[in-house]
Amino acid sequence: MEMLLFGIWTLLTLIPCPGTLEELFEVSVWPNQALVEFGQSLVINCSTTCPNPGPSGIETFLKKIQVGKGLQWKEFLLEDVTENSVLQCFFSCAGIQKDTSLDIIVYQPPEQVILELQPAWVAVDEAFTVKCQVPSVTPLENLTLTLLQDNEEMHRKNFVSMTVASQRAEVTISVRAQRENDRCNFSCHAELDLSSQGGGLFHGNSAIKLLRIFEFSQSPQIWISSLLEVGMAKTVSCKVSRVFPAKEVIFLMFLGDQELSPFLFWREDTAWANATVRAMETGDQELSCLVSLGPMEQKTRKSVYVYSFPPPILEIEELYPLAGTDINVTCSGHVLTSPSPTLLQGAPTLSAPGETVWLLLTAREEDDGRNFSCEASLEVQGQRLVKHTVTQLHVLYKPRLEESGCPGNQTWVEGMEQMLTCVPEGNPVPALECTWNGMIIDLEVPQKATQNHTGTYCCTATNKLGSVSKDIDVTVEGLDKGVNSTLFIIIVVLGVGGITLALYLNYRPCKMKRKKLPYKQKKYNKEEEDNQFAVQQAEKCNSHNC
Repeated sequence: MEMLLFGIWTLLTLIPCPGTLEELFEVSVWPNQALVEFGQSLVINCSTTCPNPGPSGIETFLKKIQVGKGLQWKEFLLEDVTENSVLQCFFSCAGIQKDTSLDIIVYQPPEQVILELQPAWVAVDEAFTVKCQVPSVTPLENLTLTLLQDNEEMHRKNFVSMTVASQRAEVTISVRAQRENDRCNFSCHAELDLSSQGGGLFHGNSAIKLLRIFEFSQSPQIWISSLLEVGMAKTVSCKVSRVFPAKEVIFLMFLGDQELSPFLFWREDTAWANATVRAMETGDQELSCLVSLGPMEQKTRKSVYVYSFPPPILEIEELYPLAGTDINVTCSGHVLTSPSPTLLQGAPTLSAPGETVWLLLTAREEDDGRNFSCEASLEVQGQRLVKHTVTQLHVLYKPRLEESGCPGNQTWVEGMEQMLTCVPEGNPVPALECTWNGMIIDLEVPQKATQNHTGTYCCTATNKLGSVSKDIDVTVEGLDKGVNSTLFIIIVVLGVGGITLALYLNYRPCKMKRKKLPYKQKKYNKEEEDNQFAVQQAEKCNSHNC
């Protein structure tokens, strides 16, 4: 009997009661933290410790697919997870159901970070905005946006107070433009920190934006005379002050529809352009200058009047006449529109406007090198314009040995350096040759005077029109005992030095063969032409008593 009771008790202990089973089995879900990127899939495993579980599964509004199962577990695939949710995993055991929950957190990294500068070109002291936005990012409460200027932090903003439903982040600040902001780089940095949810740290950066600052408050100015002569090149200048940055100013310059080619210059806060203008048509025309900097441009205009004013024509009947020849000088060739007549320097009377002016004169030796001037005037737009034409006359005449330049009696001091003094006159420039005792002497080299140098020297001046000779008596005297020798030497040296310098500079002789050196006067610019004309005029000499 005791054994029977013991067996019954043993069987009863093996039969579990409902309260005991409820306390013993557990339900769990994996992963215990679910962090999934927006739009991606998530695998969920739901399991229990119940040895013989009943109905089980998960409850969620997300799209789910069962991808595996066992006696005590089931595995599901959640597809296209786009929002946060709470998932329930449940199992029943012996008629008792238990469940556990899983918070699914969806995140979206800041992949697109957009920075805007408004405007891209900003005038000095004007405000501009720096705006950064991230169109899609989740969760916002874990996001921080930082605005940077040349890699230095300008502004930082977090979004802890933003609603969970929002997926758009934005920060905007306003800044007053200064010159030092020009060419600064602006950028935006986004940081999503999911470390508290078991995730990582995600970063996003915007493209770098370049800010341009400018100052262009004054209008450009055109600098040129209001009168332009047709066909003549003139420089026109267009200038603008208080402009920044001056080196980036662009100039476009026009004469009417003709575009000019300017050269650009800048210094500090001033920029200017110079161009050559050549008007080919008379009348009123317009010069314009278009100046641009960044988004701003200004245009200025100036009216000019183009006139025609050719110089008067001055004609000399004979540019190289022989002395004593009558010549005509005329001034003509210009039609004047003003009452001012054409003028000829030296003319006895004034002609009516536009008429030819003439002058008749007899060429004299002293007229050689004389300039004749022809003047014409024109009144344009209330301004009187004057032009001159100048021509030089060259009178040809035979050589002369005047007493003033070639004294017939010369005294030398014994023992001193001496030179023969003789300067010929004539056109073309005569050649001078002097002989002593049948020998040609060198007029360029001073010689020490002795009693042997006393005598008569013969000098001959020659050009293409003829020649002339003159005897020069030279006396060599010794030093007087009653005269202070030192003072006398100084005076003589200074005198000889002055004569030597004058001869060298004005009438330096040319070297000749046979050790002779003809004397040269000062050179004229047209000496070769003088020689050519002299040959042609030599035949006229006798008829004019040359």
